[in-house]
Formats: sequence, C-alpha cells, structure tokens
Amino acid sequence: MSLRAAVLGHPISHSKSPALHLAAYAKLGMDIIYTALDLTEQALPAFMEQVRTQQGWRGLSVTMPLKSGMFAEVDEVRGVARTLGVVNTVAFEEDLGSVRLIGYNTDVAGIVNAVLNAGVAASPAAVVLGGGGTAAAAVAALKDLGTQHAQVFVRDTSRADEARAAAAGVGLSIVVRPLTEAAVPTASADVVISTLPPRAADGLAAEITALGTGTPGVLLDVAYDPWPSQIASAWQSGGGAVVPGLEMLLYQAVEQVRLFTGRGDDVNASVIDVMCDSVGLPRRAF
Repeated sequence: MSLRAAVLGHPISHSKSPALHLAAYAKLGMDIIYTALDLTEQALPAFMEQVRTQQGWRGLSVTMPLKSGMFAEVDEVRGVARTLGVVNTVAFEEDLGSVRLIGYNTDVAGIVNAVLNAGVAASPAAVVLGGGGTAAAAVAALKDLGTQHAQVFVRDTSRADEARAAAAGVGLSIVVRPLTEAAVPTASADVVISTLPPRAADGLAAEITALGTGTPGVLLDVAYDPWPSQIASAWQSGGGAVVPGLEMLLYQAVEQVRLFTGRGDDVNASVIDVMCDSVGLPRRAF
C-alpha cells in the first residue's frame, strides 16, 4: 500500500508543494503519494476526522486559510507552533498501535533559511506586510534573525491578532499600522517580509515606485504565483534584493519531508538539490 501525504488549502491549484515533495520522496526511494486538496475552513474538522480513520497517512502540509484552525485539530502541538498558535505541518506518529497527529510550524524555519540564503546578516529595520498566520511565522523568524523591533502593516488593524500574539509569544516588539501608511517605512527597511495574498501588494508597489527613493534592503515575498509580483518588480527596480516565495516554500518543505519520512539526516544536500530542480530554483551551494 502506498503511503499518503497532501497539502491542504483554498485555493490550492497553484501550489508547488506536490512538485517539491514528490521530488524528495523519489530521491529517497519512498513510495509516498503527495497530492493537493482544496479544503475550506468549514470543511476542515470533518476532513480531519476522516483522515484519522484512514491508513497510510504520513503528513499534511497546511496553507491558507487553514493554519490557525488546524491548531485545534491535532493531538499535540510542538515547538514554535505552540507559541504561535499556528500549525502548517501535521505529522502522523504511531504510538502503541494508534496514530497521533502532531502539529508543527515549519514556516519559521522556511523564512529564516530563505533570508539567510540571501546573505542577510542583520535586520535592525524590519517590516512585515500582513497580519495572519504566515505573518505570525514572519514575526517569529525576525526574532530568530536578531530583530528587536518590527513594523507590521495590515489592511485592517483590527484583524492582526495572530501577529500580535506571535510577537508577545516570542518577545518581539511590534507596532501594527494600516497598509496605507506602509510605503515609506517599507522602502527604507533592511528586511521586508510580505505575507499578503497574490496581488494584494500591487497598490503598495506603485506607491514605492512613485517615491523614487530606492529600496536598499531585502524583500521576501511569500506569494509566488504570479511571479514576479508587482512589489517584487518594484523592489528590484529600486536596487533591492528580492527573495522569491519559492525559497521559503523550499526550506519549509525540507523540514516537512524530514518529519513525514522520519529520515532526518537522509534529507541532505542531494535531496534538496532535486527539490530545487523540481520548481526551477538554483541548486544550493552547500
């Protein structure tokens, strides 16, 4: 019987996760079928109840808008996911003949490694665009990168609870402001992490271009379809370095493959290189 894993979200047809995971499992010689399943927040509880009764599941990758809701659907939450209240990874662990669902957050590691791979040594002036589950991971990642204070810009300041909770949990000072005030601080930041949905930063991109002040820092745009995004193009035109969202997706998927297969040390440079090949990223210089 083939083993199973999947990425859950809505919408999900654009996801590159199947390509990344299937490349890794093929390299590892493991028979794991990995698919993309379109699932709404309302349908999540029934789906999770169903998978508990099915054999062969090894893991679930969780994307928007399910990351917060998944927290209540697992048996145990480990690591930074417990602090953030946001789960993007579910591993199925056998325990005395039964299966337990364990929640993790690999987005934090994904963001940290993507930014470090871009050559960022410090991020004293940091900005996060968006306030949801991925923004919570971005806040935790900035703390790991040595940031002491960050500005968080959101479309609705009353809907930034996840980012605020994350900041309190990891001990990072933040200020939450409306997205309409983001252009100047964003353009001048050392590190910007955009967690906004595709096209949601298009207006901000136009504002940054109109400033004409340049963009000296590094932008990680989590949205990767369509690519390049307008804010990525504006940022690059201003002289800044752009980290595509695929870089974050790669590094968080590496951690998921380790959890789903239980073969941590085997998920090495050669596995990561074939994962890069599967989505058109350059191979790593390990």
